[in-house]
Amino acid sequence: MKLLLELFTAFARVGVMTFGGGYAMIPILEREIVTKRAWASNEELMDYYAVGQCTPGIIAVNTATFVGAKLAGVAGAVVATAGIVFPSLVIICVIAGILTNFADIPAVKSAFAGIRVCVCVLIFNAVTKLWKGSITDKGALALCLLVFVLSVFLDVSPVVFVVFCALAGILLTKLGVRGK
Repeated sequence: MKLLLELFTAFARVGVMTFGGGYAMIPILEREIVTKRAWASNEELMDYYAVGQCTPGIIAVNTATFVGAKLAGVAGAVVATAGIVFPSLVIICVIAGILTNFADIPAVKSAFAGIRVCVCVLIFNAVTKLWKGSITDKGALALCLLVFVLSVFLDVSPVVFVVFCALAGILLTKLGVRGK
C-alpha cells in the first residue's frame, strides 16, 4: 500500500507540470523516476519513451503506466496512471471553468505566451538528454538524421519511424556497425 501511495504522489507531482503535454514532462519524469527514486535507469526510461511513443496516448501517461506495472503490477499501473492524470484533470476543469471569462485579458494572453516559451525549453531539454543517451555511434547518428529528414518531408505516423528504427537497429548491430 505504501508503494502505491508513493507511485500516486510521485506521478501526481509530474502531472502538475501538465503544460506542454507529454514531451514537456520528460525531464520531470527523469528527475522523479531515475534521479530521485531510482525506480528505473536512464536506459529503461528511454525504452519506456520509445514504447510509449508507439502506443496510443500521451507518452508521459504511458511511461507512468509502464513504471507502475514494473514496480507493483496491474495495481501499480492503475495507480501511477491515475496519479499522472489526476492533476491534469483538475487543472483542465479549473481552467475551462474560468478561461472563457478571462481569455481576452492581455495579462492572461501574455502569461500563456510565456508558458509556451517555457514548454519549448522543456521539450528542447528532453531532446538533448535523449540525444546524449541515444546517439552513441555513427550508425545511430545516421539513423537519427535519416528519420529527422524523412519526418520533415513525409506525413508518416511516428509508429512507422519507431518500427523502422527498431529493425534498422537490429540490422546495424548484426552488420557490426553498432555495438551490442
